[in-house]
Amino acid sequence: MDSYLEALKRGIAVGLGCTEPIAVALATTRAREALGRIPDTIRLHVSRNILKNAMGVGIPGTGMQGLEIAAALAVVCGRSSYGLEVLKDSIPEDVVRANELVGSVSVDIAQSDKTLYVRAELSARIENPENDAPMDIAECVIENSHANITRVTLNGRELPNGAPDADKPSGLPVVTEAPDTISLDFMTVEGIYEFINTVSPDKLAFMHDSLRINLAIAEEGMRGGFGMRVGQRLCRSSPQSADDALDDPIALTAAAVDARMGGCVLPVMTLAGSGNQGLTATIPVASVARRQDASDEKLLRALALSHLITIHVKDRIGILSALCGGANAASMGAACAIAYLMGGGQQEIIHAAQNMTADVAGLICDGAKAGCALKIATGVSAALQCAKLAMAGVAASDRDGIVSSDIERSINNLGELGVRGMEATDKVILEMMLCK
Repeated sequence: MDSYLEALKRGIAVGLGCTEPIAVALATTRAREALGRIPDTIRLHVSRNILKNAMGVGIPGTGMQGLEIAAALAVVCGRSSYGLEVLKDSIPEDVVRANELVGSVSVDIAQSDKTLYVRAELSARIENPENDAPMDIAECVIENSHANITRVTLNGRELPNGAPDADKPSGLPVVTEAPDTISLDFMTVEGIYEFINTVSPDKLAFMHDSLRINLAIAEEGMRGGFGMRVGQRLCRSSPQSADDALDDPIALTAAAVDARMGGCVLPVMTLAGSGNQGLTATIPVASVARRQDASDEKLLRALALSHLITIHVKDRIGILSALCGGANAASMGAACAIAYLMGGGQQEIIHAAQNMTADVAGLICDGAKAGCALKIATGVSAALQCAKLAMAGVAASDRDGIVSSDIERSINNLGELGVRGMEATDKVILEMMLCK
C-alpha cells in the first residue's frame, strides 16, 4: 500500500501557469542561470506536444500568450529553484523588460521522439574574447516530465542540473523525477479502492493543500473576467438551490480552468503533469462532498481515489497526448470519487469508470487555451451523470465499443487509443493549429 501513497505524493506538484510554457520557462531560466547574464538570443527547441499546448494559453501576469513571452520573462525574473512556480516573482516591470526581449526568441520543433522535450539555448556575445569563441552558449534540456532537468551545459561543459540556490516555495511538492523512471504497473482500480479504504487519514492530510490551492483559483475565476468566463456564465444561467449537486461542480471547475488558461497569477496543484487535471480531480469532488455533508475523512479518501484513478489512467494515455487528460483521465477519477461519496463501493466505482469510458473517450486535446474550460465542463458533467447511473446499477458493457468487461482492459484500451491510435491525429491537430 505504500506504493500507492508514494504514487499519490509524486503525482502532485504546485505550479503557476500552464505546465507546457512553464516547462519552457524553467529550462530557459536554468540556462540563463548557467550563462550568468541576459542573453542576446534565445533559441527554443520543443516537441510537437509542447508547442501545441503553449500556443494559445495565457502566461501569468502578462496578458500575453505563447512561448516567446514565457521564455523572455523567464530570462528577466525566473528562478529555477521554484520548479513549476518559476515565474512567481514576476512584477509588472519585469513584463515590460520581457517585452523588449521577445524579438530575440525563436521557436522550432525539436528532432526528438519524446512527447515532452524542451531544449533552451541561450547565447551572449563576449566583448573581449580570450579565444576564438565570440559567444558564450548555455543550454538546458527538460525531458519526460515538466520539471525533469536532464542536462545543463555552458560552452559544452556539463554543469549540475539543480538550481544554484536552495530557496523553494513553502514546503509544497516540486516534481524532480521523470514518470518513466517510476513504474506504475502495480496500479489497479481494485488496488486503489483497497488503499483509500485502509490508509490512515493522517497520511492523506497533505491533500488539504490541493484542495485549498485549487479552490482559491476557482473562486478567483468566478470573480474575474478570465477567458470565455464559462464558469461565471454557467453559474448565472443555472438554477441554484441548497440541494443542487450538479451545476456547482461544473461551473466551479470551469471557472478555475478559465482563470488558469487566462493567465491568472494564482498557482494550482497540478496532477500527473497537468493543472487542469489537478483542478478536475479536486474541485467537483470537494463540491459534491460539501453537498453530501461528508466528513473530512471521507473527503480525503475521495480525493485520494480521484487523484489515483487519474494517475492510473494518465499512465496509460501518456503525459502529453492527443486525448484531453482532463476529460479522459481526471473526469474519470472525479466520477469514481463522486460515486464513492454517494455511498458506492468497489462495484459502483468500476461502473462509473466503465460509463466514462463509454461516454467521453476520445475527446481530443487541441492545445491549452480558453476553450479548455468547455472541455472540462463537459467532462465534469459526464462524471456527475456517470456516477449517478453507476449508483442506479447502470454500467456500460463489453458490447459498448472500446469498453471491456474488465476495467483494467478498458483503461488499457483507452491508453492504446491515445498513444497508438491517435498518433497521426496529434500531428494533424498541430498542422491545423499552425495553418490558421
